[in-house]
Amino acid sequence: MASPAAGGVVIVGRKEMKLLEQSGSLKGSLSAEQQLSLISGCSNLAEAVEGAMHIQECVPESLELKKKVFAQLDRIVDDRVILSSSSSCLLPSWLFTGLAHVKQCVVAHPVNPPYYVPLVELVPHPETAPATMDRTYALMRRIGQSPVRLLKEMDGFVLNRLQYAIISEAWRLVEEGIVSTNDLDLVMSDGLGMRYAFIGPLETMHLNADGLVSYCDRYSDGIKRVLKTFGPVPEFSGATVEKVNQEMCMKVPDDPEHLAARRKWRDDCLKKLAKLKHQMQPQ
Repeated sequence: MASPAAGGVVIVGRKEMKLLEQSGSLKGSLSAEQQLSLISGCSNLAEAVEGAMHIQECVPESLELKKKVFAQLDRIVDDRVILSSSSSCLLPSWLFTGLAHVKQCVVAHPVNPPYYVPLVELVPHPETAPATMDRTYALMRRIGQSPVRLLKEMDGFVLNRLQYAIISEAWRLVEEGIVSTNDLDLVMSDGLGMRYAFIGPLETMHLNADGLVSYCDRYSDGIKRVLKTFGPVPEFSGATVEKVNQEMCMKVPDDPEHLAARRKWRDDCLKKLAKLKHQMQPQ
């Protein structure tokens, strides 16, 4: 029996999938209509997961709610299905400890919007079986995502740890009057972001000298000197919030209409970048 919420999701999904198909960004070999015909909803959890090989939980980021869902799934599933969470920061040891099927559990954290940003972080519970990681990795590759394996769980995983480090230093640079809000964002969008759209920081080091060892020989002293000037974790409150918000709202007003339009522009840019990256894969 389809639930009203599921019906709403299908309606939204139909529009989005049609747009993806029209732009040539739809993944898989089936048409949008064929894919949509495979989507249905029901109000009974056991019925919803019957015959599943992989269950991807996508409820709101609430530890209590997610644990409740996995406790229910743990009583339903057999020893073959993978139980996976989309959590962006809740550790597997918080989510899965005590479950009978803990060896089949893994966090598979996608990045929003996942149709254009293909990364998926695979984070194991300490008891997750290697076969669970292997099967999840293979599935993500098969559906066109770019999975990465964390060898053990870490608070914030990898993407958010890197993102938070950038946010923290960006905030300090604005707070201390070193650079304006708009110019700070320009450093990323027209500077580091240009590099990192195709290669990461470690390969950047490798290419910016005669290999990684050469880079460390040349620049490690300067890197360590600058890192020692980094301050404590910002509070993200007070006058700096007001200043940054004011400058952001001059660029993109924070009403729903302007924010939605800017997100659409962002997604259109990501769509084009994703297609370019696919075309530019190294031989």
